[in-house]
Amino acid sequence: MTTITPLEALQPSRFETPAILKKLAAASRALAELKGMAASIPHQGILINTLGLQEAKDSSAIENIVTTHDELFRQAAYPDAANTPAAKEVAQYRQALRIGFEAVKATGLLTNNHILQMQAELEQNAAGYRKLLGTALKSSTGQTVYTPPQEPDVIVALMRDLERFINDDALFDADPLIKMALIHHQFESIHPFYDGNGRTGRIVNVLYLVQQGLLDTPVLYLSRHIVRTKSDYYRLLQAVRDADAWEDWVLYMLTAVEQTAREGLVTVQAIKDLLLEVKHSIRAQYKFYSQDLINNLFTHPYTKIEFIQHDLKVSRLTASKYLDTLVDGGFLHKQKIGRSNFYINTRLYQILTGDAMQADELHHHGQ
Repeated sequence: MTTITPLEALQPSRFETPAILKKLAAASRALAELKGMAASIPHQGILINTLGLQEAKDSSAIENIVTTHDELFRQAAYPDAANTPAAKEVAQYRQALRIGFEAVKATGLLTNNHILQMQAELEQNAAGYRKLLGTALKSSTGQTVYTPPQEPDVIVALMRDLERFINDDALFDADPLIKMALIHHQFESIHPFYDGNGRTGRIVNVLYLVQQGLLDTPVLYLSRHIVRTKSDYYRLLQAVRDADAWEDWVLYMLTAVEQTAREGLVTVQAIKDLLLEVKHSIRAQYKFYSQDLINNLFTHPYTKIEFIQHDLKVSRLTASKYLDTLVDGGFLHKQKIGRSNFYINTRLYQILTGDAMQADELHHHGQ
């Protein structure tokens, strides 16, 4: 079993290498651009909803919980409809992210209570920190590569130290992006929960950046980079434990921030351009145009009559008429699944998934 020392025992000066400082500058610049671009979207719920689902999907995929965008958007529109267990788990992740974000916004802190709440939402139980011995992380060949702390009181003490490190900026004189990398590693090494440690730890990453003011909303989705570099992610996590290779780990995480922020910029810009185009077209063509309508169509890639009723405060008949008119105008694609009608914003779907073909198929083959 590895002994874990509190993060403040590390020397901040270790992370002032030319390679780290250069990567830090690039990552900080990309993140600042993403923050600015995201702030220019008039209704923040659009990004939290749509990009939150992307992060949930990719973070869950790291744990081999695999689902399709189509299942996820359907689950978001009809949570009670019979759906895949994976889609339900991903929806729980998005809800956990939202709970954490609201808590950080309300308190300016990211506490262990918040982390416990998020993990309980993820796993749909209130088991809290591990109390049983025997957790070990195994390689694909079944060898034990790492045994996290086993004693409940040790886990509690380490989490208390980590909470202090997260919330007391004076404890460690380093850039928040470097600290985020250290916090993530420490959390995964403590492995405080029976299940959901990876996913909870990835939510903590983005919420820490919100708590530090580097983002206004949780729109940086690091999980996509981790999915693509999964073997590096696990190898570098382990190299810190085996060989104290903190610098390599920090470089990996800074690269993840830079690349993810750059991709996020492209996505947010595309959403913004489409939103303005659709807004002007609908306003020019239909008397029922409203900003609430536009917000609805971009918050829900798959919308439905009830969402329009609720958001626009109109009757079911009126909501249905609006949506069918927008289908006729080519703004939405109507698809009947079971007894439910979905109205799909195909161009938004395409931006979010990068999947033009499926969007075309939805257009041509919808029932």
